[in-house]
Amino acid sequence: MENLLESKLLDIGLTKKEIKIYLALLELGETTIARIADKSTVKRTTTYLAIDSLKEKGLVSELKKKKKNYFYAEDPRKLQGRINERKMAIDDAIPQLLAIANFIDKKPKVTFYEGVEGIKDIFRDTLNYPNKEMLAWVPKTAFDILGKEFTGYYMQERIKKAQMARVIAPNNQTMQAYRDDDEKSLRKTRLIDEERYPLAIEINLYGDKKTGIMSFEERMGLIIESPKIFVTLKSIFEMHWDILP
Repeated sequence: MENLLESKLLDIGLTKKEIKIYLALLELGETTIARIADKSTVKRTTTYLAIDSLKEKGLVSELKKKKKNYFYAEDPRKLQGRINERKMAIDDAIPQLLAIANFIDKKPKVTFYEGVEGIKDIFRDTLNYPNKEMLAWVPKTAFDILGKEFTGYYMQERIKKAQMARVIAPNNQTMQAYRDDDEKSLRKTRLIDEERYPLAIEINLYGDKKTGIMSFEERMGLIIESPKIFVTLKSIFEMHWDILP
């Protein structure tokens, strides 16, 4: 019973020591610090601090008799008033809190990844959007870093999930062979002049608002969740795509 009561009083913002002292005062009535400390088993120095806190909360009052300080507990029904005050304060704060939350929701979410496994995690994330097209700028270094085992696994999974891909890649022997596999890889690839337009990183646009950026040689990457960044990069991709043979 006492534990349940203490739990309820903790829920409304009282500390364990404040609870002990308040309950002791309810039993003792008007009394001194010494008796409060003894009854509550709280050290006298701590009792003074807790009494001051309870007075600020309107749950304890003080009076003087014959030059001696006495304390007593206020009506427990004041706790209800305290709960109502806290509820009103929360209700008043909710619109401001929601405004902050909405602002945060509108900011891009950026997640960083390190190492080869981190980069692989970005690729794995793209697989969470079946039946959606992915757009990508792909450098030759992707295959050197990821290895045949992972690239083979990734390609099979992407095909299973019916994820069509359009790729812009540098025009070299490796990427020409890559383009030759387009039909069986559920992909369309267009090549750009490797010397004039070198690609040092891979950029994947997927899931309607996600941009995956992978720097293979630096062993790092990130995912940006932002509809605005996604739409802008998609427009740049489409512009490149339209002018390529």
